[in-house]
Amino acid sequence: MLKILYIFFFALIVSSCAFKKVVKHHGVPFLEKKQKQLTIDQSTSNDVRKILGTPSTRSKFDNDVWIYIERKQTQSKLRNLGRMKIFKNDVLVLEIDNFGILKKKEFYNMDNMKKIKVVEDTTEANFARNSFIYDFMSSMRQKINDPLGVRAKKRKEISQR
Repeated sequence: MLKILYIFFFALIVSSCAFKKVVKHHGVPFLEKKQKQLTIDQSTSNDVRKILGTPSTRSKFDNDVWIYIERKQTQSKLRNLGRMKIFKNDVLVLEIDNFGILKKKEFYNMDNMKKIKVVEDTTEANFARNSFIYDFMSSMRQKINDPLGVRAKKRKEISQR
């Protein structure tokens, strides 16, 4: 009887398992293939939007910088308890000038990203305790917290008693 119960549970577990892995997709599909259609000094911002859609991230420096992302994740093996594993992570960085023409195109995949060095330095704030900015910000905070000065009046009355 116990063997039949084990066989039943084993059949139940095996029948509910899917053989096709679940893939979570984020960003622009087939980014590597689509970016090959863009040519430097010929493609315009309208061409880029038509091929790739709206950018994931956009920034404005001297030229517009548009960033497109493609990321695919799937569940890892059973020994990792089904955590999600990234198996495709592509980034496309486009630089578009003021006239709307593509000036620079950089494509990064997972292998290229491993070679990029990230700077570990941090910027520290130079605000001294009694600097003008500190005094100004603390007075603004005080005015926001107590716009009518009611708390200050109450403290003054309590101290006079």
